[in-house]
Amino acid sequence: MHDGKTLAGATAADTASVEAEPLSHGLKQRHLTMLGLGGVIGAGLFVGSGAGIAVAGPGIVVSYLIAGAIAMLVMRMLGEMSSAMPASGSFSVHAERALGRWAGFSVGWLYWFLLVVVLAVEATGAAQIAHGWVPGMPQWAWVLVFMVVFTVANLAAVKNFGEFEFWFATLKVGAIVLFLVLGLLAVFGVLPDTEPVGFANLTGQGGFLPNGWDGVVSGVLAVIFAFGGLEVVTIAAAESDDPVRAVGRAVRSAVWRILFFYVGSMLVIVTLLPWSSMEPGHSPYVAVLDSIGVSGAGQIMNVVVFVALLSALNANLYGSSRMVFSLAERGEAPKGLLKVSGGGVPRRAVLASVAFGFVSVLLNLKWPDSVFLYMLNAVGAVLLFVWGLIAVSQLRLRRRIEREAPERLTLRMWCFPWLTWAALAAMAAVLVLMLFDDGARPQLLWSAGATGVVLVVALVREWRARTAETVERFTDRPSGR
Repeated sequence: MHDGKTLAGATAADTASVEAEPLSHGLKQRHLTMLGLGGVIGAGLFVGSGAGIAVAGPGIVVSYLIAGAIAMLVMRMLGEMSSAMPASGSFSVHAERALGRWAGFSVGWLYWFLLVVVLAVEATGAAQIAHGWVPGMPQWAWVLVFMVVFTVANLAAVKNFGEFEFWFATLKVGAIVLFLVLGLLAVFGVLPDTEPVGFANLTGQGGFLPNGWDGVVSGVLAVIFAFGGLEVVTIAAAESDDPVRAVGRAVRSAVWRILFFYVGSMLVIVTLLPWSSMEPGHSPYVAVLDSIGVSGAGQIMNVVVFVALLSALNANLYGSSRMVFSLAERGEAPKGLLKVSGGGVPRRAVLASVAFGFVSVLLNLKWPDSVFLYMLNAVGAVLLFVWGLIAVSQLRLRRRIEREAPERLTLRMWCFPWLTWAALAAMAAVLVLMLFDDGARPQLLWSAGATGVVLVVALVREWRARTAETVERFTDRPSGR
């Protein structure tokens, strides 16, 4: 698997590895479908979208279309590779097959680092909400409770994780659908005490693009990372009964519906309310519900955001544990992490991934705010680096699969290779824009530093491995005269 030179050799090995996969196959299609739908519906949408509206105005709809299109293309690429060669390490395995061990090591550890930091931050965010409800219980104690509950859930059978995510995602999707229905009724003046709003808020207040295309670009920078999390569905597909069909169905259903939820809800928000009334850090969803007379809108949205954070925590713990397990399988992480329970759960990998979450309990005692700002900066742009490697891997593997095992291409990337190149160009453009944006530049530089450290370690490991192989071949060579 490590050399990835030919698919013919790798195909048999890949098939065997899927059949002999020690992990459980307890996830059902409904689990994967809802994981794909709910994985990216989180606090970034419910609260963070306010910052995007504040800089782009009604043009935030265009910003979400652009960001969503990039995410959708990445998921299509990932779906193509994962349906052809399903693996618990997903894009880390694909990168290794396409580019070499250094790429699989780098993207795997970067993604693991991203998930473990984010899950600690999500636990802290949920604890802040819970502390507001129950002030007598300190914030750090709530973090501890959440970490214990979800650690136990992930140490049990994988179907427990699937059920948690199914119901979490169902609640989030239900909340979005209800919001869209109420919002549309308000737009057309059907609700009591409402009148049709027309297009005044879309065309007034400076027009549809009050800050021009610069505002749309700033909106893209503000919202693109909200689409992170879709990748977990391709990791989870390896633990379903039929990975090839499961990942294809999940990817097809998720990308279009999520784009609809995101763009649709933004369109409702900027149609109902003046964009200039939005404030970063305040949920535009709460503002809309308040405006149409939904009593207790703030608390309702607090409940939804609370569930969204716990859902993301659960999904990130699952994804990080499977990623580090896959790295251990390929010799890129300690072999001790390969220990699997009788129910097919990589318990040591789960504990290794959740360890930082428990450390965050102590960080909440000492530095409840500042430390997480630095950690989020360190992983802020890592998602784009991961997406970029996914695209490069797909460019290389697609040609190889077409040449050596075309029957495996059950889900194909659209307009290959042109849309893959377009997605890569768009991601490069976002990184360049981040470099020139005062607010985004620290995230890019910190993330570039973290990525650089991982790449150096990966390349040193690669060099040492090749040197050892060369020495071994030389010492084993016959000395005959």
